[in-house]
Amino acid sequence: MKNQRDLSFWKLWNLSFGFFGVQIAYALQSSQISRIFSTIGADPHDLSYFWILPPLMGLIVQPIVGSASDRTWTRIGRRLPYLLIGAAVAIIVMCLLPNAGSLGLTISSAIMFGLVMLMLLDTSINMAMQPFKMLVGDMVNERQKGLAYSIQSFLCNAGSVVGYIAPFVLAWFLSNTAPAGEVPPTVTWAFYLGAIILALCVVYTFAKVREMPPHEYAQFHGIDDTKTDKASSENMFRLLVKAPKVFWTVGLVQFFCWAAFLYMWTYSTDAVAHQAFNAPSMQIVTGVTIDGKKYDDKFIFNNERPVISNGRLNIAGIEVDGEMTRPNTVVFDGDTLVRGGVPVVTNGVEKISADRMFAEAGRTINIDGNDILLTKGANAVSEFSLISPGTTLTLAHIANLDQGTGKYVLDQTSELPAVNSPSEIELNYNTILNPSTSEYQNAGDWNGILLAIQGIAAVLWAIVLGGVKRRKPAYSLSLVIGAAGFISVFFIHNQYLLWISYALMGCAWAAMLSMPFTILTNALSGGNIGTYLGLFNCTITVPQIVAALCGGAILHCFPAAANGAPMTPGMLFVSGVLLLIGAAVVWVIKETYGSQTK
Repeated sequence: MKNQRDLSFWKLWNLSFGFFGVQIAYALQSSQISRIFSTIGADPHDLSYFWILPPLMGLIVQPIVGSASDRTWTRIGRRLPYLLIGAAVAIIVMCLLPNAGSLGLTISSAIMFGLVMLMLLDTSINMAMQPFKMLVGDMVNERQKGLAYSIQSFLCNAGSVVGYIAPFVLAWFLSNTAPAGEVPPTVTWAFYLGAIILALCVVYTFAKVREMPPHEYAQFHGIDDTKTDKASSENMFRLLVKAPKVFWTVGLVQFFCWAAFLYMWTYSTDAVAHQAFNAPSMQIVTGVTIDGKKYDDKFIFNNERPVISNGRLNIAGIEVDGEMTRPNTVVFDGDTLVRGGVPVVTNGVEKISADRMFAEAGRTINIDGNDILLTKGANAVSEFSLISPGTTLTLAHIANLDQGTGKYVLDQTSELPAVNSPSEIELNYNTILNPSTSEYQNAGDWNGILLAIQGIAAVLWAIVLGGVKRRKPAYSLSLVIGAAGFISVFFIHNQYLLWISYALMGCAWAAMLSMPFTILTNALSGGNIGTYLGLFNCTITVPQIVAALCGGAILHCFPAAANGAPMTPGMLFVSGVLLLIGAAVVWVIKETYGSQTK
């Protein structure tokens, strides 16, 4: 086997620089996906299920990319073609995903569109990310791998910081709120800018990185040229059986670490909104119960008039001094409340809700251009409260308003049993934090700042880890520090003190990004490094899938908060416990070196 000479710092830097752009995309996905889906109208109890897709796609894509790239030799390299394809798809999807709520779709359709875009985004990010890990395994000797992965960790966290703070910075120039169901411009433009930076980083990588030709790669890794094709084509399941023991022990640590961070990405925005911003809660109608039977679709019609739309009670009219009217425009205290018979949404906040008193006696209200001095008061009247005896309601899964006719076009409909009065129908509610409020959206931006603090702390801690020779104690200590950060969130209500919590989390994140790959690649040798790294990615994706499947059930175990919303900070407490278990398992690892088997 040919001894590979040390590479200069800048060559090590160039091998991983493209990771900076890829990680911006990944940071935007990690920090904003739950916010986007909550804004569109998703239930917090369902958020973890949306997070099944990203690791599931990684579970499928990473081993395939690893195995395929082991057998790929082109004019531009063996790993770089996959970077090019992945980055191109990611750039396109980043321009589409944040617009899921702005396409005129229903909540369910917008969520489905968002899920498809999320699937494509994570698939492409995985395809673009994996080559950088493989390039270090291909081109860096064992002595420099610790430094190389530390540089990669630094660039990874630097990219994360940019992605995390982008919406907060853009809030200085753009609106941070939007009509209900639409993503704020700050988030949309953050994705646009991330796509541009990713494109520039890919161009830089192709300009600076030259992969080894096949014969040089074979000499460096001690591979017989005449057996390369046979070795490279070995069944990945057979390779998994022959994997070194360290593959499994490090993978066990990974299980607890990545499950912990999956819960952080899923619930961090809601936890911050709940703990530090006192975001108001709201009730959404999830369906109705008639004669003990539940109907869960969020659209209910009485003839052609919507009774419930997307989980919200519709307004039938305004009751003024005891008399009900169906006005076109209602203005109160200079603020338009109803226009065209529907509530007006301003800056993401619905100005009037069904069955809600909004004006008292002695106040003036303007109805269709006429000022009326109230003697009793005014309140909104819901369509639900006006259901007449014997009415047969229609349940619809999809309802789209035809702008030309002003009528709804219904799809996937069914008739509900006839009811004598609204009192026979039980409305089913979920209480959640109101994602349309400025408090929630400000918390979303602040969550980005907190994750940036985590990223900066990870950068600094990665520098420390780069000079550490005893990896296991440093690995375990890092996870314990991170656990303290997660657990502290449950007890902190000051937005600035949360900086400390997330900085402590950054220590665990830095160790997770560098230690496992250093330990594993040192234990590997031969022509299947890419396949092994692709398989090792399963120790990242599988725990996230398991955690996502269990997230809703675990959240239900916590009692509701005082405002009735789910106790999402408890999920970060669970993350801390998982990291403590991972820190204990680190001591099971026994490091080995592939070169010793030559």
